[in-house]
Amino acid sequence: MRRAGWAVAGFAMGVAAVGSLLLTLVLHRGVSARATPAALEEAVARRLRQLAIPDEVRRVKSPVAPTADTLAMGRSHWADHCAVCHGNDGRGDTAIGRGLYPRAPDMRLDATQRLTDGELFFIIENGIRFTGMPGWGGGGPDGDVETWHLVQFVRHLPELTAEELLEMEHLNPKTRAELADQEETRAYLEGGGAPDPAVVDPPEATGAAARPPVGDADPD
Repeated sequence: MRRAGWAVAGFAMGVAAVGSLLLTLVLHRGVSARATPAALEEAVARRLRQLAIPDEVRRVKSPVAPTADTLAMGRSHWADHCAVCHGNDGRGDTAIGRGLYPRAPDMRLDATQRLTDGELFFIIENGIRFTGMPGWGGGGPDGDVETWHLVQFVRHLPELTAEELLEMEHLNPKTRAELADQEETRAYLEGGGAPDPAVVDPPEATGAAARPPVGDADPD
């Protein structure tokens, strides 16, 4: 009984220490997302993330093998859903990735690559609070398979080829302005014909391309 009491007290003291640290950081550094997290803040955040992932999940190995087909599916999903923050190459060097707090990490590096399959799966499925990482899990078996495809693609990021990056550029969501530029270029190269209005202004655009520019229409 006494041991349990000490454990509860220790946990409470740990929570209080973390809360005090966060309050100190906010008071001294403000709430701007432009700042770079302090080394101590990053270390605490990584430790809390590690503690939040159940041991049985951390030990899980990917049931999906890194074949050409599974990597292609992961690459397609990444280009359409993840690249807007993380970039096609996983460096996080995008307008949104640079503006997040903390910044989107370079996922080619050891800090990401040394995570277990289960840890990567858990992060993709559940996201990370107080960061820009959302939880993508849908709770169904099909979603689980797609997440494992992404896990294998994350493993592949350090070995991406120029051909793969070029393919992903064609898979990235496009705004209507980008679609118009592409169609004008295509029409010019094919003889100067008029752009196809169905491509320039598609009737039922989907994904990121369907979202109105800032200031237009109602936001999502």
